[in-house]
Amino acid sequence: MQVIKRDGRVMNFNKERIVDAVTKAMAQTSGGIDLELANKIASAVEKQLESKNQVTVYEIQDAVEKKLMGSSRKEVAQSYITYRYNRDVARKSKTKEIFLDIIGAKSNDITRENANMNADTPAGMMMKFASETTKPFVDDFLLSPEVREAVRDGYIHIHDKDYYPTKSLTCLQHPLDKILSEGFRAGHGASRPAKRIETASILGCISMETIQNEMHGGQAIPAFDYFLAPYVKKTFIEEIKKQGEDLDVDVSNLLEYQPEDYIKKDLKGLKGNERIIQCAINHTVERVHQSMEAFIHNMNTIHSRGGNQVVFSSINYGTDTSPEGRCIIREMLQSTYEGVGNHETAIFPIQIWKKKRGVNYLPEDKNYDLYQFSCEVAAKRFFPNYINLDATFNQNEKWKEEDPRRWYYECATMGCRTRVFENRHGEKTSVGRGNLSFTTVDLPKMAIESALKAQEKLGLNFELGIGSEKNMTEKYKKTVKKIFMDELEKYTTVAAHQLYERYKFQSTAIAKQFPLLMAGMWLDSEKLKPNDTIEEVIKHGTLSVGFIGLAECLIALTGKHHGESEESQKLGIEIITAMRDLTKEFSEKYNLNYSVIATPAEGLSGRFTKMDKKKYGIIPGVTDREYYTNSNHVPVWYKCTAEHKAKIEAPYHDLCRAGHIFYIELDGDATHNPATIQAVVNLMDKYNMGYGSINHTRTRCLDCGFENADANLVTCPKCGSTNIDTIQRITGYLVGTTSRWNAAKLDELKDRVTHTGLGENVIKGA
Repeated sequence: MQVIKRDGRVMNFNKERIVDAVTKAMAQTSGGIDLELANKIASAVEKQLESKNQVTVYEIQDAVEKKLMGSSRKEVAQSYITYRYNRDVARKSKTKEIFLDIIGAKSNDITRENANMNADTPAGMMMKFASETTKPFVDDFLLSPEVREAVRDGYIHIHDKDYYPTKSLTCLQHPLDKILSEGFRAGHGASRPAKRIETASILGCISMETIQNEMHGGQAIPAFDYFLAPYVKKTFIEEIKKQGEDLDVDVSNLLEYQPEDYIKKDLKGLKGNERIIQCAINHTVERVHQSMEAFIHNMNTIHSRGGNQVVFSSINYGTDTSPEGRCIIREMLQSTYEGVGNHETAIFPIQIWKKKRGVNYLPEDKNYDLYQFSCEVAAKRFFPNYINLDATFNQNEKWKEEDPRRWYYECATMGCRTRVFENRHGEKTSVGRGNLSFTTVDLPKMAIESALKAQEKLGLNFELGIGSEKNMTEKYKKTVKKIFMDELEKYTTVAAHQLYERYKFQSTAIAKQFPLLMAGMWLDSEKLKPNDTIEEVIKHGTLSVGFIGLAECLIALTGKHHGESEESQKLGIEIITAMRDLTKEFSEKYNLNYSVIATPAEGLSGRFTKMDKKKYGIIPGVTDREYYTNSNHVPVWYKCTAEHKAKIEAPYHDLCRAGHIFYIELDGDATHNPATIQAVVNLMDKYNMGYGSINHTRTRCLDCGFENADANLVTCPKCGSTNIDTIQRITGYLVGTTSRWNAAKLDELKDRVTHTGLGENVIKGA
């Protein structure tokens, strides 16, 4: 006989559970516990129901109540009813507490799970209500028992689990050229192809905003400069025609004119065609600049997902060397430098400079001047971040300098770090592709358990954590490594199986559930009919196994993290290599794009730590903080040079092809020394790193606009206001106020130290 539980799970009937419940009810009465009677009642209930293949928990409870009422201990029946009621209330109380926290706009890990979402607004509250009720449904009905157990025990974490039932995919690198040249239909309206830069700019915004509502992750444009460049030329021609109309002259011979660059100049002394051309260039530049301003403004104000969250947007640019492409790049950088609104730093889009030798990195390169400008902008506004197209794993042999569509073969990334490039089912490209879902394993938990098992096996007993290496024999090191690697294989496999289960579930969605995404924006989706399933096309996406807390894992295993010990670094690389090798095996097994991601832990950074601390207590260097270190990073509290940090973290970039990031923390006001930004890019180039960013502090008075780099600024020195806003990078993106950060990330922010060593040798490293 099987029992259907309240959550829908099916388990074998267990008479002892009835005995346990009845004795607990008896204990609340004056008659005390009668174990013999409790067993008789349990046996009677079993006999009454044994003819059924399945019974519900409620049927069993009703039968128990009736048997108690017919026994000599009728008072126990009332106690049992009260016990049953209290258990039901207890099950609901957790949900009630969560909902009351949401209603009360309390600041905790539930309401501050995502710093880019305002959970205090009505729409934000609705999102959190939905999220917190959906997650248990996923656990109970959509996960296999093995996966459910691993999630419950904290070995793995399923990201965006609340979106699981929707079958949505994570993210997309938009083929914006399609929308701009063909138009599209969204909602109740249709958009015609773009004819001028203003239209192209707004269509880029609409594309990301619309598809954000069809997905649960970020939206990116992989070649922003290339995609918008044609509309600079169209705008220039339009301005030439206007000049002809205003001056009543024939300008047909000027319509094919190709400017060498789009630079505003004074018209004084210019005459005839020369004046017409320069005037058209000036007006074109003004319109491009306004369009870039509008793009940035819209990306910081257009809300998606029910109106509580701006689009998690990214744009990649920097390699278009055409005059029109350079104009787009220049004016995007200029608009970013100037700021939005009252000259504030824009949070979105996350901007990513595509660095490439022969294009924009060396002084002789065509776009080197724009690269230098990008460093000035990053020194003031954090963005752009930098993707290294010269990294061995970011190159594509099909990339040719003379190819007008070379952008198709350039690796692009999401601002948070997600990388999609290699493809078992098509060409190596980022365009029209994205991540399907990702799941993270808890490395520190496995390390702690492995260390405790190794000690038990060898009859040892010493405290884990910082300094424990003095107690570790060679035999212990081999033993703990073997146990850990077996655990790593076990739970990496569980995570990979879970991703496959989710992929199969996502595959049952039909194209019309994603009206714009599956209308040609996702690779090959234009081949689908409205009622076709999406299985064939989502094979182009990626499935990512992530990890968190490599530093804490290594401290538990060796007593030191990888930033301070060559032995620990060697083991760290072995660990992530093993994960990489396993994902290759799963790629072969399922014929899907599996890879490892260096998890951008935000809400997760404290969740795993809290669970492990509760079970294993305070372990120095492992569970003694409120967070685990983000992915493979050297701990934020470890003081070292920027070059040392780069050298340690670099090998993990090639291993983590689903996404990775390198960053350093600058001290002081970076606006006075933009060469330090260039030095960081030089480190990326030197150590074959894929993606990086620069963290620093920008503090701003919201009343008068005063800015500086003082993270502790309380009162504005210019106007005396205390209305101060501090911008910081939380993972790969910025947050305008730390009030939306969860407790773990705030604790991490407090611990961050700056990195030195960006001297002349590094700056001149190119």
